[in-house]
Amino acid sequence: MKRCLAPFLGLLLGACATSATLPAAGTPATVREPFHLKLPRYPSGASFDVAQEKGRVVLLDVWATWCEPCKDALPVYAALAQRYAARGLSVYTINVDTDAAAVGEFLTRLEVNLPVLLDKDALVAERDLHVRVMPTAFLVDRKGMLRHVHEGFSEDFQARYETEIQALLAEAP
Repeated sequence: MKRCLAPFLGLLLGACATSATLPAAGTPATVREPFHLKLPRYPSGASFDVAQEKGRVVLLDVWATWCEPCKDALPVYAALAQRYAARGLSVYTINVDTDAAAVGEFLTRLEVNLPVLLDKDALVAERDLHVRVMPTAFLVDRKGMLRHVHEGFSEDFQARYETEIQALLAEAP
């Protein structure tokens, strides 16, 4: 179920990173400052800043083409995006592969159409997001505050995501 960012980061770092900055999976964040993230979009390379989404609930999913649980998670996130977009949910995926060439083919095979941000070699995922497990999903509220982090994926996560997303959508911006 859970996977460390190794094979490639484990070789660089010797082990999975840990951090007290982010909350444990599924718990509200204790961070008091807005969540910051800037990455290039796939395939254009245009800059994306999560601050542009203020006023919307944002789900960010960190994934890779070699990650088996990611293959199950991405279609669930696409369904959530479709179901809740009109109510104010934006879903972005953050790919950490070293070669972005595989991204388009991978998503086509899965029949998933979600916006992709590129984090080549997982530099932002590791350093700023403290991702330890693939996939990892982040839920950011309408005020730009990180509220929930989910490490790994299983089918029973969908109900939890739905509950959290509905609660965040019900909050005032």
